Formats: sequence, structure tokens, C-alpha cells
Amino acid sequence: MAADNSCKETLEDSSQMHCPSKFTGCIWRVAVAAMMANLSGLMLGYEMGLTSSVLLQLRERLSLSCQEQEVLVSAHVVGALFICLAGGPILDRYGRRCSLLLSAVLVVLGTLVLISITSLVSLAVGRVIVGMGTCLSGTAACLYIAEISPRERRGLLITLYEFMLVLGVMLGFSCSYAFTAVPHGWTFTFGLVIPLAILQFGAFMFLPPSPRFLVAQGNVEKARLVLQKMRGGIQEDMEVELRDIQAGLKAESEHSFSELFSSKANLRARLLTGVALVFLQQATGQPNILSYASPLLRSMGFTTDDAATLASTGFGVVKVVGTIPAVMLVDRVGPKSFLCVGAVVMGLSLATLGTLTLQSHTHLTSLCKSHTLDNNTDQMWDLNWTTTEKDNDTFYLDTFSSTWDTEEAQRTLKTSQSALDDQTQTISSPLKWASLVTLLVYVAGFSFSLGPMVYVVISEIFPMGVRGRAASVVGAVNWATNLLISMTFLTVTETVGLPSMLFLYAGMCFVLLVFVILCVPETKGRTLEEISKELARKNYFEVRLCTKRHTQESLMSGAAH
Repeated sequence: MAADNSCKETLEDSSQMHCPSKFTGCIWRVAVAAMMANLSGLMLGYEMGLTSSVLLQLRERLSLSCQEQEVLVSAHVVGALFICLAGGPILDRYGRRCSLLLSAVLVVLGTLVLISITSLVSLAVGRVIVGMGTCLSGTAACLYIAEISPRERRGLLITLYEFMLVLGVMLGFSCSYAFTAVPHGWTFTFGLVIPLAILQFGAFMFLPPSPRFLVAQGNVEKARLVLQKMRGGIQEDMEVELRDIQAGLKAESEHSFSELFSSKANLRARLLTGVALVFLQQATGQPNILSYASPLLRSMGFTTDDAATLASTGFGVVKVVGTIPAVMLVDRVGPKSFLCVGAVVMGLSLATLGTLTLQSHTHLTSLCKSHTLDNNTDQMWDLNWTTTEKDNDTFYLDTFSSTWDTEEAQRTLKTSQSALDDQTQTISSPLKWASLVTLLVYVAGFSFSLGPMVYVVISEIFPMGVRGRAASVVGAVNWATNLLISMTFLTVTETVGLPSMLFLYAGMCFVLLVFVILCVPETKGRTLEEISKELARKNYFEVRLCTKRHTQESLMSGAAH
């Protein structure tokens, strides 16, 4: 039915012509190509979702310190940041299709490194390679979809990438939980991404390059053939689209990269707006809540790895459900309204979670350790775990026996175990479930606001001639901020405590709310040309601030009279 309606709209000036029978087939051809490209979002989300629960298994298996855990979590971001900075020439020179083929190879190679050798170095190297592959894949996929899709379906097909990403996050949490109790379960969790990468590689061996890339390479005739296969139907419409592609490429060639940092058309202010948005997207805590979800829940009272991983699986479900209203209502409500509501929901939930953490009487200051006993007992349990994991059975038995042979030591063990049981009972109170619900509300608030809406705003505030380069700069800042926050989260939490970190994130949500109200333009119901024309006005932000101040002063003077 959708294809028939689209065909009728396309042929509204040619009522004497029948809808070509192959037009529906062309729509399906575009849909299949877009779905194969959107596997990139599924893979990126999957890698993001598996991090927290796999970290629980590996930190005990390898006796990882806080800094080593941060390295393991941040390795994926390091790879993404590197390819974000260096991947532009690959995308421009070899095209989106070849970039997707290369990214699939990187994902497979990196995963093989992850599952073949169990050491911190090999895990970090493997995560870096996988990060490079998934980031390159995501960028190439979004560009490919935008360039092959008809304008009537472009928004829907691109939005599906975000939906596939959050679906991948849910699958990452779920698969991690499924293999938690399996020996070397993380190898199975890591390895499940390989079939997706192979499927995408095989599909793109037969899918064509994007017509825009072909025109950029001077191969206009081949681009015309690709458009004919992707569109079908009316030759005049394909010629119009081909001319639009050529005009767009000409407009891009007239802008230089340095103009992004100039005052021309207010581009510097627009760039700062995009950079501030992605910075606040990371600074409100989402990457750490996601990457350290299982350790966070483990410390809040879900006292086994299985329980913490199962609870964190709810994050993935909430992300999927929370994204649906954003996809369905963004055109009617507008991204600015979603961002404001999301900032309020996230800030209140984080402030509530910080208060619950203070009231839980668990004195949580560390997310790095598996137990929360006193220092001496903690060292004894760490010795117990470490020696067992290294299979030094003889050494473990001798050391453990000699340590606990004395009557005093036995009493200490019983006292420590009793303290652990008491603390477990305290943490297992309704406070831990309130903490879980509050975290889920926070994730839901992010999923319908900052998650999808930041990229909607970024795609709308830049003119066409520099939109791609601006998105690359903003993307690099996004990954760099993610890297900085991920590499310092555990260390800072060890210093200031978990409640302080949560209150800090809540404060950043308030900063986000103020920034969106004052600096983010309202784009609902407006064309890209109208948005760009308004933002190009001289001193746009100063005018907005002065207008708001003048309005407030007028209201106050009116009340006085």
C-alpha cells in the first residue's frame, strides 16, 4: 500500500500512465540495501551493550584494577575516535560500499583477536579494531542510506539506523546474560557479531555503489544506471534527481573546511552549538551508565553477576521502547521539545538515584571490586579468587589452610561472612529495586531525547555545502568526549564516591536544559533552507538572548504598573 501511494504521488502529473510494475520491486531493492546497511547500527549497538556484563566476567578472570577496566572499556572508543578522524579519506576515495566491506573485515578480525587470546593486551587490541570497524561501518551506512533512498523514504530509512542501534544494545545485554554462567562465556558473546559482519559483507558484494559517489568520481552514466535500478519508472524524475546530485556536489566544492571556524553565515556559532550538544550528551553520564551498567547494579545490591547482568538487560529493552515515540513523533513535536523534556527526566532521575545511594547505608565508593568487606578481608577474598582463577591449586590450598588454621582466623572469617550477609540483606531492601527503576527512567529519558534528537539537530543546523564536514568534526568531539569520560569514570568515582558522580551528572542535565532553551533553534515544521537562513543572521544568539531579556523586563514592568 505504501509503495502504491508513493507511486501515485510520483505520477500525479501523468495520470494517463500506469504505475510501473517494477516500481514496487525497486522500493524493495532500496529497502533491502538499507536493511543491509543498517546492520552496522545493530553491530555497533551490540558492542556497546555487551561491554558492562562482559566486564564483570573479565575483571575477576584477569583480576583487573580500576585503571585496567577503564582501558578495556575505552579501547572500543579509541578505535572509533581514530577511524572518525582518519576515515574521511577512505569514505571519499573508495566510497560508502567499499568502506562497508572494509569495516566488516575489521569487525571479524578484531573479534577473532578477542576470542583467541585472553589477556588484557589482546582484549584491548581486539576492542580497538572492532571499534574502528563499527564506527566506520556506522558512518558509511548512514551516508549510503541517505544517498540511495528516495526523498519520500529517506527520513524513515535513516531513522531505522538508530532503532537498529538500540535493538543491538538490547541484544548485547541479553546475549551477555545468556552466557554469564557458561565457562569462557565472554568468547561466545564477542563471537556472535561475526555472523552479522559476514552477512553484511556478502550482501554488499552484490549491492551497487551509491549514485552520489559515482557522480563524484565522474562516472555519471553508471550513476544513471544505478538510479534506474533503484527508482524505476519515469526517466524524467531520475534525470531531475541526477541533476540535483550534481548541483549538491558543486555546492560542497564551493565551501572550504576552514569556513566552519569562521563567522561566515554564523558557521562558527553553529559548530559550537553542535559541539556543545554532543559534549553534554556524553557529560550527562549515558556512556558510563551503559558501559558500567552491570558493575553499577552489582554494587547497588544485585549481589551476583547473573542478577546484575539480568537487571541491566532491562536497559536494552527500555532503550528500544523509548526510541519508538521519538521516531513516531519527532516531526509533530520537534527535537527541541524532546530535548527539554528529556533533560528534566534525566536530571530528576539522577538526583533521585544519588539520594537513594546516600540513604542505602552501603557506603558505596567503588565499582571496581566484587566484594564490599573491609580491607583485610577483601584482600583475603581477592587472594582466594585470584589463585583459584590461575589454577594454582596447590599454592591456593596451602596458603588458604595456613591462613585459616588458627581459631582467631576462623572467628574473623565468620565475622566477615556475617558482615557480608548483613550488608547483602541491607542492600537487598526495596532501595535496590527503587535504584533499578530510577536508572531505567533515566535510560528512557535519554532514549527519546538526547539519543536520537542530537543527531537530528546536527543534520539540520548546517548548510548543505559543509554539512558532511561539520558532522565529521562534531562526531570526532563526540567520541573524544566519550573516551575521556569512560577512561576516568571509575577513577573519579573511587575519589569522590558514587553519589557525588550521580549528582554531578544531574547538574549537567540542568546545564543541558538551559543550553537547549537558549541556544538550540526550533526546527519543527520548517525547511532546511528556512533554518539555515535564520541561523545565518548576524549575532543570532545575542539577538535571542536580548529578546528573552527584553520580554522578561516587559513582563516585570507590566506587573509593577
